[in-house]
Amino acid sequence: MDVKKIMADLEQKHPGEKEYLQAVHEVLESIEEVYNQHPEFEKAKIVERIVEPDRIFTFRVTWVDDAGNVQTNLGYRVQFNAAIGPYKGGLRFHKAVTPSMLKFLGFEQTFKNALTTLPMGGGKGGSDFDPVGKSDAEIMRFCQAFMLELWQIIGKDTDVPAGDVGVGGREIGYMFGMYTKLAREYNVGVLTGKGINWGGSLIRPEATGYGALYFVEHMLHKAGKDIKGKTVAISGFGNVAWGAAQKATELGAKVVAVSGPDGVCHIPAGMTNDMIDYMLELRASNNNVVAPMAQKFSGVTFTAGKKAWSIKCDIALPSAFQNECDGNDAKELLANGTWCVAEVSNMGCTPEAIKAFQDAKIMFAPGKAVNAGGVATSGLEMTQNAMHISWTEAEVDAKLHQIMESIHEACVKYGTKKDGSVNYVDGANIAGFMKVANAMLEQGLI
Repeated sequence: MDVKKIMADLEQKHPGEKEYLQAVHEVLESIEEVYNQHPEFEKAKIVERIVEPDRIFTFRVTWVDDAGNVQTNLGYRVQFNAAIGPYKGGLRFHKAVTPSMLKFLGFEQTFKNALTTLPMGGGKGGSDFDPVGKSDAEIMRFCQAFMLELWQIIGKDTDVPAGDVGVGGREIGYMFGMYTKLAREYNVGVLTGKGINWGGSLIRPEATGYGALYFVEHMLHKAGKDIKGKTVAISGFGNVAWGAAQKATELGAKVVAVSGPDGVCHIPAGMTNDMIDYMLELRASNNNVVAPMAQKFSGVTFTAGKKAWSIKCDIALPSAFQNECDGNDAKELLANGTWCVAEVSNMGCTPEAIKAFQDAKIMFAPGKAVNAGGVATSGLEMTQNAMHISWTEAEVDAKLHQIMESIHEACVKYGTKKDGSVNYVDGANIAGFMKVANAMLEQGLI
């Protein structure tokens, strides 16, 4: 495999799609040595096939706002790879959504899902619809219009969307309600992230954050460290950051920073349970700001325009958006003594930041391993739906913990270097790739 040639060809075919090209390049660099040990992969052109999505659907979404004005957005569904199961991946509603972003997310999802050990392929979707400042009625009308276009290409054994940035339980509910009307069937397996009263799984909203901290805990144990008493900085304040803050606190760590697009809240004494609960109120407000936390709670200082990485911490958890931690942020974290970074968001760090962390020889783990707990619990929700049962919170949590432990073991297996250190980026990429590549090889040229 010639990585430079493959990337040059991709850049020519997909010019300007920086997120997608960045994600592909990271994986190809990791798997190059292993790939070249398998001539059967080269003969079947596995890489050339695996980097392109099976298909992409683009559609217009027209809806009416509260003032009676007609609004138009673009909707997408990227069905990336179904070699090991039906397409599985979230829907993202955000003004920055583009085909490049969704292709990168679908590509990452393919390997992330493979790491979970569950039979799920990779997919992603969403819209450039911006939920910030929209009323509940406007969000409902948009979700219904979005599902009007999506419903015919999804299904429990075909493509199972879930939530993502801008899409939580409320949005999944509106879309599921519309699906049941259009399909004329109550098919709980067609979406995950559902309400607990109508087919959802316990701990699904917090699962991404919970799973991330389970992974981090295993990383620390591998290095002979304990998470108790360590300081943690988290970006974002949605479900993912909320779950991470909750589990970090439960495990004995101290969350000293949480940030939003407007700035960062510094909490020297660590977040309390009331503060963690308030994160959900911030998300529900649709104002996309974190400053009110400093107004509501004593001992919290807000600094406008600053990121969570400006606060001294042991462990940094990017939990909001892709490429949110860049090279300059990495320098700031390292200068502040941070010794562990785990991407809870998808591709939360830029290549420059990752190189800085790896050059400094601190612990770093990529999103496809760290945040796999969310889709893993979605897979558990699919299993419960298929069996027409509901597991207890303890049962789901135990299964989630087991899956995150197995992901960590796979990363260690494929990422351990001669000096005994673990390159979690290589480990995650190689483990996920090998599973999908072998499945594609065994199924022939399809």
